Amino acid sequence: MTAAVLWLVAGLLLLGTEVVTGTFVLLMFGGGALVAAVASLLGLGLVGSAAVFAVVTVLLLAGRSPLRRRLERHTPHTPTRADALVGGAATVLARVDGHGGRVRIGDDEWSARAFDGAQVIEAGERVTVVRISGATALVLADR
Repeated sequence: MTAAVLWLVAGLLLLGTEVVTGTFVLLMFGGGALVAAVASLLGLGLVGSAAVFAVVTVLLLAGRSPLRRRLERHTPHTPTRADALVGGAATVLARVDGHGGRVRIGDDEWSARAFDGAQVIEAGERVTVVRISGATALVLADR
């Protein structure tokens, strides 16, 4: 009975930790521990329940990748604020070239680089945001 309680506690702790991490790894180990608790209650000793834990965990881990793919396929892509800026207009605040510069996008000021590294865009010109790379907007002149 003691082994079953230990397996149950371990399984619940692993499942609770999975809720925080969301990686689907601890979920598989927690499932193995819960099945091992049931096996222990049915009379298997510590070695038997440990073997059940190992087998069930390996089987669950084998199903992890297909499960993640299935869940991700049904999860819609939520664009970030940076994604929403791509294609929008900006105004050059400080000369933009292949090495750097500053632009105003909406009410925010961003570091910027010319998307075409050879292009030089002077202050006051309108540009289009082509891509966001980290905290830098890659822009092209509206000509």
